[in-house]
Amino acid sequence: MVLNKLEEKLEERLQTSETFLLSSVLAFSGGFQDAYTYNVRDRVFSNAQTGNVVLMSQNLMMGDFAAAVKYLLPVLAFAAGVLLAEQIEHRYKHSERIHWRQIIVMVEIVLLFIVGFLPASCNMAATIVVSLACSMQVQTFRKVKGYSYASTMCIGNLRSGTESLSVYIREKQPGALKKALHYYGIIVIFAIGAGIGGVCSGFIGIHSIWVSCVMLVIAGLMMIK
Repeated sequence: MVLNKLEEKLEERLQTSETFLLSSVLAFSGGFQDAYTYNVRDRVFSNAQTGNVVLMSQNLMMGDFAAAVKYLLPVLAFAAGVLLAEQIEHRYKHSERIHWRQIIVMVEIVLLFIVGFLPASCNMAATIVVSLACSMQVQTFRKVKGYSYASTMCIGNLRSGTESLSVYIREKQPGALKKALHYYGIIVIFAIGAGIGGVCSGFIGIHSIWVSCVMLVIAGLMMIK
């Protein structure tokens, strides 16, 4: 009986983590973080690691090794974040006191809060920390309404959404249209977060990352049952 109640509670939390509302909050935060590091922290992306790889390779081929390292380190931090999140999931997946996803969100909040105190002289360190936090979020929240998605980038969502739209156009399946709208909705909210992140970065500067902390606090509270 106790085991059944525990399984039901874990299932409720799992379902909460896949709601469109929670996914929207995370997508907004993801867009905000990317705009923040690009505008405030030396034009380096925290989420768009493909862009960082392109710029790293370009600078490497041009002989600018310092610039190449500036783009390489966030990529490595992103990989480290995925590793850390996976380890936390494995260790706390069956915890009765707190869900492992809530642990990830709390870690992310702490990391981003610290970033808000780092001066401009620590831009590289700040971007590395944000990339670490972002990748933990990507690894932890991978579904919205049962559909695989990414809360901190758009290319996969755009592909999946357009594929579903194509299925709807061809077969007129209402479910395919609903799926496409979910993906496009996440992209729009990510874009809004990025836009607001860019504006806040201009007005508030280094401390603007705390807006993302507030969004993550909201996300964490939404998962409490």
